[in-house]
Amino acid sequence: MKTLKSLIIPMFLLLVLTSNAQDMQEGFTYLETGKYAQAETFFDTILKEYPKNKTARLCYGRAVGLNGDAQKANDIFTNLLEDYPTDFEVKLNYGESLLWNQNFSEAKIYYTNLVTKAPESFPALLGFANTLSNLKEYDNALVYVNKALKVSPGNPNALVSKKYIYLGYAYQNQQAQNYGEAETLLTKNLELFGEDKETLLNLANLYLITNELDFANGIYNRIAKNPANELEALNGLALVSHLKGKDKKALQLSTESYTSMSTSTSEIVSQQTTERYTQALIWNKKYKQAERVIDTLITKQPNENWVLALRATLNVYKSNFKKSLNDYNRILVNDSTSFDGNLGKANVLKALGYYDDAYTSAENTLKFYDNQKDAVNFINILNTNFTPALDSRAAYTFDNGNNKAYSFNTNVTFPLSTKFKILGSYNYRNTNNTVTKNKANSNDISLGLSYQLLNNVTFNGTTGLTSAKAETGDYTQLLTDISFNIKPFKLQTLDIGYKREIQSFNADLLDREIVQNNYYANYNLSTNFNLGWFTQYMYTSQNDSNKRNLLFTSLYYNLLAKPSLKVGLNYQYITFADQVPTIYFSPESFQAGEVFLNLIKDENTTKPKAWFYELTAATGLQYIEDGESQSTYRIQGKFGYKFSERSMLNVFGTRSNIASATAAGFTFTEIGLRFKWRLFDGPVFRK
Repeated sequence: MKTLKSLIIPMFLLLVLTSNAQDMQEGFTYLETGKYAQAETFFDTILKEYPKNKTARLCYGRAVGLNGDAQKANDIFTNLLEDYPTDFEVKLNYGESLLWNQNFSEAKIYYTNLVTKAPESFPALLGFANTLSNLKEYDNALVYVNKALKVSPGNPNALVSKKYIYLGYAYQNQQAQNYGEAETLLTKNLELFGEDKETLLNLANLYLITNELDFANGIYNRIAKNPANELEALNGLALVSHLKGKDKKALQLSTESYTSMSTSTSEIVSQQTTERYTQALIWNKKYKQAERVIDTLITKQPNENWVLALRATLNVYKSNFKKSLNDYNRILVNDSTSFDGNLGKANVLKALGYYDDAYTSAENTLKFYDNQKDAVNFINILNTNFTPALDSRAAYTFDNGNNKAYSFNTNVTFPLSTKFKILGSYNYRNTNNTVTKNKANSNDISLGLSYQLLNNVTFNGTTGLTSAKAETGDYTQLLTDISFNIKPFKLQTLDIGYKREIQSFNADLLDREIVQNNYYANYNLSTNFNLGWFTQYMYTSQNDSNKRNLLFTSLYYNLLAKPSLKVGLNYQYITFADQVPTIYFSPESFQAGEVFLNLIKDENTTKPKAWFYELTAATGLQYIEDGESQSTYRIQGKFGYKFSERSMLNVFGTRSNIASATAAGFTFTEIGLRFKWRLFDGPVFRK
């Protein structure tokens, strides 16, 4: 701590009054000016001629301690204390040597006794305040630093101690998420020390943590008023812009900061500025430029943690998770306590599907950074993914074929580990036709499991029964849904599966007991340049001997990240072996193409309370066999609110005139309500 050297000047005022002071003035000057190595040599020479000289021994001990050998200094003062057990100056120096050795608990006991015997001693009071500060007992530290300032009003060393006590106390409250108290303490510091840069930076960081981004922006602008702090202010303003979703502005600010560096820029600020500029390039997906900067840094500093962290971040954004993991492991070899190393590794392990290891790495972060918000949030997100949950929907559907239906669906997911989940579902559907008066209903129930076979392969399987009551009779049929979710390469997913189901859109179809056996494959490809491609192929065989082939493909482009905004083109092709148009939509050839826009504010936000929404609008053309083209439209939306980490509610609706949207080929409308509830506060397999 910076205040540990604060007793030098008051000690010298006393030392120069002792014997032989005139002969040792050169040594005193070395100590006063911070030339501790020269002071150590000087007083060592004096002691060879005068080994019993108390002043020389005291000064030698101080020089040794301040030059970095704290244990040797403590030994020197221990010997002095044995020779001069009642000498107060010796006691003061011995106490300070305990601080140099970070023996804070022992120092607390020692200083308690010292200030009891000498309650007006400035060095004793200040030493005790520094001791309590290092023990994070900030309340009492403030009491004693104020007592020291009462003895010596305006003393610069005591004021420096008080400043750092306030900073430490504010950080302690910040870690405990007592953000209001932390803000109050930092504000008091500013009242005492004016526009102190360290205090302002701490206050800005507090506002970043509490997501009060406008306040953080204001603090960085205050810092920028001092030209000497301009680069640090620009770096902070760039981060605020990024957190506001204004990445172009962030790059503009960080570029201004980066190009303003000069040979006079300190090494620390130069590193911070280079780091922020590289991050801004990554945020803006200017990966080639970021890679060039990082390659230059790697050439000069191949094993510096901050450089390795930048390269790891770049590879995370490019989905090169294995390369990123290698860099985080190198960081942890260099420093096992590294925040970037531990939490960065946790994020990469999660992305790779190693969830248990991700938990471990995040918990390691908290061992070194108690209650750190990002690490706590990461674990909370993991917990959310593995918390038992119920997802229920109720809907009303109608179409221009006079069909109406009421449906209820609920799904339960119950993870028993990070690899194994129990799955369950129940569906009820009641449908009727207002013209034919045909009615039917069905009840489906199924049970299954999900198991992660490998980090990139997950098996999902459910089986159950559907029980239907229709006009011509009742029946029961087997339901099955089996699939493998595979991540073969980066930015790619592949689902392969089989699903057995009943045609249940309307009463006529339920009455006919048409069983579908669907064999399907879904493939999704993402890129680092905002383009995406999704394709589905499905082959269906039915118990009425009909067969269907379905191909759907979608090419889309991400215009915005927050909220997500996509535009794209969809194409669909369907063919049936047999045409039975009086029973269900079964053309020999059906094609549809559409252009769509999709806007999403994700419901999986980390905020405990938040609105979310989704809107999709599409229009295009459809071709049914050899008929003329028909215009199509599709509107889908949902709007909801997340009440807490455990519950959310939304309304949803769809309207479409695309013939393939329903088995009957009608224009249809659906409106409904959805409720999702996490059954517990966290996973059942974790305490």
